[in-house]
Amino acid sequence: MSGVVTIAGTEPFLDRVAQEWLERDPAAGTDGPGLILVPSRRAGRALMEAFLRVLDTQAALLPRIVAINDVDEDALASIGIDVVLPPAVEPQRRLAVLSMLILQTPLVSVGVDSTKGIDRAWPLAKALADLMDEAERSGVDLAERLPDAVEERFSDHWQQTLKFLEIVTAVWPKWLEEEGLSNPVARQIARLKAQAQAWAEKPPLTPVWGVGFADGSAAVSDVLAVVARLPAGLVILPGVDLGMADEIWADLPPSHPQAGLKEILTDLGLSREELTDWDGGRDRGRELMLREVLLPEQGIAHWGQDSRPRDIAGLSILPAQDQQQEAQAIALILRDAVSETGKTCALVTPDRALAQRVGTELLRFGIHADDSAGESLSQTPAAVFLRLIATAAEAQLSPVALLSVLKHPLAALGRTPGDCHASARRLERLLLRGPAPAPGIAGLKAALREYTDKKHAPDNGASADAPDEPEGPAAFIARIERAFDPLLSIEGAIPLPELLERLIHTAEALAATAEELDAPEDEPRHPGARLWLGEDGEALSRHLAALIVNTGILPPQRLTHLDSFLNTSMAGQMLTGLRAHRGGVELAHPRVSILGVLEARLLAFDVVVLGGLNEGVWPPATDPGPWLSRPMRVRVGLPSPERQTGVSAHDFVSTILASKEAVFASSARREGAPGVPARWMVRMDAFLGGRSQSLPVHQALDWQRCLDQPLAGAEAVAPPEPRPPVALRPRGLSITEIETWMHDPYAIYAKHVLKLRALKPLEEGAEHADFGMIVHDAMERVLRDFPERWPANASAILRRVFAEELAKANMRPALVNWWGPRLARIADWVAEKEAAYRLDMEESGPAQGRFVEVTASFRLQAAFAPFELRGRADRIDIGADGLATVFDYKTGQPPSGKNVAEGWSVQLVLEGALLAKGAFKDVPAVETKKLLYWHLTGGDDPGKESEVPGSRSGTDAPTLIGEAMEKLRTLVDEYDMPDQPYRSQPWAGHVPRYTDYAQLARVDEWRAAYAEGEGE
Repeated sequence: MSGVVTIAGTEPFLDRVAQEWLERDPAAGTDGPGLILVPSRRAGRALMEAFLRVLDTQAALLPRIVAINDVDEDALASIGIDVVLPPAVEPQRRLAVLSMLILQTPLVSVGVDSTKGIDRAWPLAKALADLMDEAERSGVDLAERLPDAVEERFSDHWQQTLKFLEIVTAVWPKWLEEEGLSNPVARQIARLKAQAQAWAEKPPLTPVWGVGFADGSAAVSDVLAVVARLPAGLVILPGVDLGMADEIWADLPPSHPQAGLKEILTDLGLSREELTDWDGGRDRGRELMLREVLLPEQGIAHWGQDSRPRDIAGLSILPAQDQQQEAQAIALILRDAVSETGKTCALVTPDRALAQRVGTELLRFGIHADDSAGESLSQTPAAVFLRLIATAAEAQLSPVALLSVLKHPLAALGRTPGDCHASARRLERLLLRGPAPAPGIAGLKAALREYTDKKHAPDNGASADAPDEPEGPAAFIARIERAFDPLLSIEGAIPLPELLERLIHTAEALAATAEELDAPEDEPRHPGARLWLGEDGEALSRHLAALIVNTGILPPQRLTHLDSFLNTSMAGQMLTGLRAHRGGVELAHPRVSILGVLEARLLAFDVVVLGGLNEGVWPPATDPGPWLSRPMRVRVGLPSPERQTGVSAHDFVSTILASKEAVFASSARREGAPGVPARWMVRMDAFLGGRSQSLPVHQALDWQRCLDQPLAGAEAVAPPEPRPPVALRPRGLSITEIETWMHDPYAIYAKHVLKLRALKPLEEGAEHADFGMIVHDAMERVLRDFPERWPANASAILRRVFAEELAKANMRPALVNWWGPRLARIADWVAEKEAAYRLDMEESGPAQGRFVEVTASFRLQAAFAPFELRGRADRIDIGADGLATVFDYKTGQPPSGKNVAEGWSVQLVLEGALLAKGAFKDVPAVETKKLLYWHLTGGDDPGKESEVPGSRSGTDAPTLIGEAMEKLRTLVDEYDMPDQPYRSQPWAGHVPRYTDYAQLARVDEWRAAYAEGEGE
């Protein structure tokens, strides 16, 4: 009998191993407890838990359990390997040296700027390190095999790549030799081979088992081969398919679930007939079905030989519409499973985003699930804080970047975090809303001076900061200046270690609390030390220390490279167990697990959800890597990319077989694009469809649809109808606000009764309103300069004035280049139009007056109390006949004549009414004969004049003006009635184009409810 056995996939693998060890007691009569080799530390922990379950509180001397696939010096040393080898190069040092070599190669340096940005070279260094590690695991000598990798028929690109790869075939090995170091994986492989040889020459007296290997490196196969031949050795493989036809087994493609196991048996020199099957007598119906479903292409003909229905009990699908629905439904399945005493459940997925979503959704049920794959170091709070600081410094303290730092939970700036955040909110309200200040600290100080000089309205948001006490903006800006000085004082490129040290000094200054700064002198003070607390803080501290030590050999770097370098340097580094404990208390639920596919190997659960079953996720997309094409990999001797698909397929099958109930989850859309179901699920659908079967849809999708719905059904939101006391209602409005009052009364209520004002956006860009202000200001200047005679060179004057106003606006260059030609076309149109207009006026005699940008105020006597109407006219011309023409300039779309005639657009009409009352300052009371809009766009049709109301409207300007004040009085009297509500957008055909209060009024909600009601 060979020393190799297999356990069927339907058996709880680790529990069976523990049971067999305890029953056989192979260490009895030997000098030690025995040794069990496992593929990973996670598998080792799981095996230890399996021993505890089998023992069930009984005492026993357990074997040593050692993981040999992980690059772990301590683990390898624990199995007795004692061989003199060069020490392994530190990971950060390896990447730093490789990055330096990459930057020195002509192929890369051509595309890198003069500072040779490390943020581009570091990922390439990681890819080179991965290539070396893969080659060493596969037993491939790159220096020997790479020169023959490129055939003459290949393109020159691959020849250049081969030249570039001399870094790993010649330069890097020479550097290792000079430094007396070795690659970590090469050292691991050498130690394993040495251990295999030592055991072969002198077998250990204690038992040695190799458990759970489904794929591995050449060195691992050497160790397993020796273990299988030891007197007390045993290799236990998971789920070798002993029933597959020999002709199919002989030609398995690398993408098949059994391909890795076949490779191990080949390395061991064994056939399946030589294996011992530890059959536990469980039903293998599910195993047989999956064998048929996943037959390679040459075996698909077997599908038609037996069309009887297959056993699909315990299997179901979860076809979600998107990733969020998938995550919520999975969380509900796990929640349902743990509601039964003793039932275990898990989500197994390679999709880290899905795992995080499910973990978040479980929190609504009070379930903390420890994600075994861990949390990315770059996403830990302290790492995010450092990256935000680097971004803010690079952006010269732009409002969004600065506030991202100041509002971070770690920010304190020498005060309490609460006071710091309150001070940041105050700074935001006073200085950072609206157009961004000029860059840097100088910009913040200039914005503060401007705010102080203009005597803005008081800060009405201070009450929101209680009970924290915000600091004055001047003092707070001074704190910001001191904290950011190490980074903002950088000029040009500096050594990378110095750049990182300056970042750390800035971060510690920003994170320092008043308590740390005010500590007694006899106590050690470390301001900002809370950045490095906890496992994540310690890991980040070690990472940065290693970078500072090892990156001095790299070229100097600019501040602009810092954030991207931090991100790339931390990529792939994961921390486990961070959120599973708090204050020494374990939070993770003992019966709920979220696992990656590697972590889930060899584990068994009552309910398992296989999440992310979409092509490109599970299985992952096949990628030959950045350095070698598929044919080149074959010639070199590296595994094909499809081998990873085979590993994923084995994990897929093993997870299904090891569970009592399996749910296959996928989403129809991923990140906004259509999702393609995993190939295994497509095969399963086709296989079962030929037997008139299909997997049932799990009812969790129905649960999910009801999850956020009220039990009694949803009630449509009614539009708001506030009725404030009449005394609180506004007693005066501008003409523009009168139109708002007519179209959206709720906006008037929110603004004048509730006193709410919309905050300006951060880093507010130039809007169309800015274009309109430039046009109005330029028109005002020219008309004031030339009230009577229109100059012959008016076009040139207007162009100059428009250009000057555009320059005053301080727009970004792109807008200047866009708006400049438009303004020039407007200037030409106005010059020509104004000349013709004045010529027509002079035929009737000299004008009595021309008034530009004049204001008006009029007290209207209403029933409850007087009402003040305020207005401002762009231009009023009084002709020789004593009648006025009122102008309004529009850069947007002007109101139609119909809307003016029907009373929906009353701006010019009310201006005419105010003019008739003599309400305009320094303008005589006259009647109006014309109301004109000048539509000034600067487009293909740069300007257009329109008179309102139109000739077809059946009315004229004097008539509308004569009725205007009485209609306004009627409107005021209506809203002076206590029962009159301020409705939100009550007229369907007259919805305002812009409003600040639609969200407050929940317009989208009640309008959607109305639309659904009409549809029913």
